[in-house]
Amino acid sequence: MNHLSLIIKREYLTKVKNKSFIVMTILSPLIFVALFGVVAYLSQLNNNKERTIAILDASGLLENAFENSTYTKYNILSAVSLDEALEIVKLSKDYGLLYIPENAEIKDISKGIKFYSEESPSLTIMNSLEGKLEKSLTDIQLLNEGVDIEKIKSSKISVEIDQESFSGQKSSKIDNLLKLAFGGAAGYLLFMFIIIYGNMIMRSVIEEKTSRIIEVIISSVKPIQLMMGKIIGTSLAGVTQFAIWVVLGGIILSVGSAIFGMNISEMQASQTAAVQEAMQTPQADNMAQNVILAIQNLPLTNLVIAFLFFFIGGYLLYSSLYAAIGAAVDNETDTQQFMMPILMPLILAVYVGVFTVIEDPHGTISTVFSFIPFTSPVVMLMRIPFGVPIWQQIVSLLFLIGTFIFTVWFAAKIYRVGILMYGKKPSYKELIKWLKY
Repeated sequence: MNHLSLIIKREYLTKVKNKSFIVMTILSPLIFVALFGVVAYLSQLNNNKERTIAILDASGLLENAFENSTYTKYNILSAVSLDEALEIVKLSKDYGLLYIPENAEIKDISKGIKFYSEESPSLTIMNSLEGKLEKSLTDIQLLNEGVDIEKIKSSKISVEIDQESFSGQKSSKIDNLLKLAFGGAAGYLLFMFIIIYGNMIMRSVIEEKTSRIIEVIISSVKPIQLMMGKIIGTSLAGVTQFAIWVVLGGIILSVGSAIFGMNISEMQASQTAAVQEAMQTPQADNMAQNVILAIQNLPLTNLVIAFLFFFIGGYLLYSSLYAAIGAAVDNETDTQQFMMPILMPLILAVYVGVFTVIEDPHGTISTVFSFIPFTSPVVMLMRIPFGVPIWQQIVSLLFLIGTFIFTVWFAAKIYRVGILMYGKKPSYKELIKWLKY
């Protein structure tokens, strides 16, 4: 393995000195911040849009059910017909008309309510109107039946079940949310890293193969050394790019704070005041204690160590397959037939993690997929926050390492033959023949 360090250095320097790599490394954080700013600005414009909704209450029961808010105004119409109300709304260019029919029965009134508008109304607006109407009509119905609404409100009891393990460790529902967030972030980061930099490795192999440089390199370097050098060198370039993004992100935030310091300070002051006001309630204080307790319950040391091992193992496993595909084909178009078998386990792992681990982290499906090497890097990282025995993590990691060693051998066989093959689209049958050489 004397040439491995030289190959890693060459691959790393080739990547980081590439113009497109430098440009995208610098522009990506700026583009991301710009997109985020545009989306936030457009969302603010949409949320800050003032809307006037006309109300025609033929029943005369619900006129007091609508209170003006900052961006939504209600115009109560009276002594007009429905047709006249529609003409008034069209002329005034209001957002829409809410029509409440006249009827003796409350249930019949609820079935005849209509909203007229020029365009399709906002789902948020409709949900808000339905909520106001449901509450008001329910209260009126209860009053008509002689029910004391205040007694009903005062008799409501809030129940929040405290959770505690047999060993005495306390937890809450917030624990599951934090565990899912930590596990999901780790699994998603691995998924994206494999997709982005695995494709980079594959393209690098294809470029060298089509330029015939590989014929010169392979005369003095073993194929497995060349493949591992590409994988490690590209990985280091990826880590470098990620570190630069973090630094640039911090600089951009600092510059943004300096330029828009006044607005940010005002926003922070208002948010701080709102938080302090909300924290004065017993419910908010209890929630804050649950959040602190949930963070303390997280196995942070185990998470960090397991993340490093499973992240590295999973990335190396899939990177070797990407390198083998790059060696087997002549251009990126031909890679599509081989990409699906690689992507399917990754996609399956994400789905299992999201839809199964959160519901039953120690169930049969979650446990089995956390031992399968092609899905374990994602699923096991999502399971660990929920408390996985160390022996299961070690066994899963050993399976992953063993599969990686086998995959490297398998990929090196294809790599050794494929990098010298030109002008022929390989099939799965052809790849099996290469393994016998």
